[in-house]
Amino acid sequence: MADAKTPSKRSGSAKASGDVFSEEERAAMQETIRERKRAAKLSPEEARAQGEADVRAAIAALPEDDRAMAARVHELVLAAAPGLVPRTFYGMPAYARDGKVVCFFQARLKFKTRYSTLGFQPDARLDDGAMWPVAFALASLTAASERRIAELVSKAAG
Repeated sequence: MADAKTPSKRSGSAKASGDVFSEEERAAMQETIRERKRAAKLSPEEARAQGEADVRAAIAALPEDDRAMAARVHELVLAAAPGLVPRTFYGMPAYARDGKVVCFFQARLKFKTRYSTLGFQPDARLDDGAMWPVAFALASLTAASERRIAELVSKAAG
């Protein structure tokens, strides 16, 4: 007896075209593959220099409003945690410790969202009880939000 096929939960149009990921998501995944291959060949000193260049290039490629915010976040992160190594993460500015991303900046236009995000990965040391935020929406940068970014990054870097 042949097994009956279970119905798919995908919509007909997504199933027909094979689109599970958006173009932006696919591009980000391809970019992270390139980043990992390139990074595997570098010494720590080369990785830091290449990472800084890659982050600056990623920031320069952003539209003006995202670019200004990303550049300021970059300055804040490097000042708050100079031990973190700049690099890109899915094509976004990111900062790593021991080769693992601690935090990253996601421009709002990267995935067509209404705000930019400062995100933290599991290696960030932000643990606070049983629950804590791992991403923060950035609508604009104020003196207070810049202080908060510096505090979060400093804590995350440990």
